Amino acid sequence: MKSWKKVALGGASVLALATLAACGSSASSNKSSSSSSSNNVKGNVTLWVDPANVDSYKTLVTGFEKKYPDVKVKVNQSLQQVLQMPKLTLVKTQQKQRMSFKVPNDQLGAMAEAGYINPLSPDATKWVDKNDISVAGEAVSWKGKYYAYPQDQQSNIIFYNKAKFSEAPTSWTQFTQDKAIGTDFTNSYNWYPAFLSNGTVLFGKDGETLDGTDVAGDAGLQVLNWFAKQKSNTGVVQSGQALLADLKSGKTAAVLDGPWDASNVKKILGDNYGVTTLPTIDFGSGEKKMQAFSGVGTLAVNSASKNQVAASSLAQYLSNADSQKELYKDNNAIPVAKSLQTDSDITADPAAQAVIKQVPEDTLMPKMPEMATFWNLAAPLINNTYLGKTPASQYDSQLKTFQDSISKATK
Repeated sequence: MKSWKKVALGGASVLALATLAACGSSASSNKSSSSSSSNNVKGNVTLWVDPANVDSYKTLVTGFEKKYPDVKVKVNQSLQQVLQMPKLTLVKTQQKQRMSFKVPNDQLGAMAEAGYINPLSPDATKWVDKNDISVAGEAVSWKGKYYAYPQDQQSNIIFYNKAKFSEAPTSWTQFTQDKAIGTDFTNSYNWYPAFLSNGTVLFGKDGETLDGTDVAGDAGLQVLNWFAKQKSNTGVVQSGQALLADLKSGKTAAVLDGPWDASNVKKILGDNYGVTTLPTIDFGSGEKKMQAFSGVGTLAVNSASKNQVAASSLAQYLSNADSQKELYKDNNAIPVAKSLQTDSDITADPAAQAVIKQVPEDTLMPKMPEMATFWNLAAPLINNTYLGKTPASQYDSQLKTFQDSISKATK
């Protein structure tokens, strides 16, 4: 499953996930998204999914159509060309085609502000709170209202070769002093959280404060200096797209990755498959627990859809515990349903357990519309420092420019 690999596309950060589309004429944009009894659930809905997940969703849709016989769902492959459009074009196109999308939680703020998605109904909000873990509700909340149905949780974790380590390392130094770990400093989803690990905040502690970022200071400078040192660290390999190939060849003994690659790593390592949470890092003032960006995959309903009830019912059905379990089995999507946190299959899965243990240590990806600017600027800030393209004398000004840029309201 590649659904939570962060990629920068046309000014927006996109995670390749499922997409919903409800067919019909436009409805009022001030309605809340909600599900209802089977008697009121009617209409046609198109479900857009990642090509790798088509079969999984077709199976789930069969069950949905049995429960709601007056709804017909068409499953199509991913609408990547739409997801890659700049925000304003995206919204206009989606409204024209009457789509409702499954989106990563960091995009919900922009969609809500644009009026593209409606808040969930009070009943649907209660359903989320009752069924899902607390971080799931936080992930879909924007300005005090829920805007989507949570479906899965993600975080960075570390896979390692048990034949190379007598036990799971707990610090970056232990991973790198005698062996090598593979990573990708071009990926700000992986590495911006280093700043958060060192005590800074992004868009405030609530993730919704425009001028709440404080990376331009001593803590941020420590992290940039640490990035620069990793270029000469023989225990750190800039694997990039060769992350798993380097692990397979033995060039690296561990990789900073995520549960989407669990199945592939199992094939590579076999009986030596090891998984652990993120280690501690010393940026210059003592060991700090490394954070990741925790993220939640969500299903939201387009405010322009005529068939709000049918689309919302499908979104809720695909987000219930049974559906989450099936998507976990097929796609390594770690569930957010409370009842599945202690499910025997999940408690026996090292990758799932590592994610579940790591998420409470993480910072939830903010939902600010300015996240598009953030993703565009964070990657070069980090990678240019790692590569030595940015001299140390410019670190302070680079951080200030970055902080000022993401603190300007998106128009």
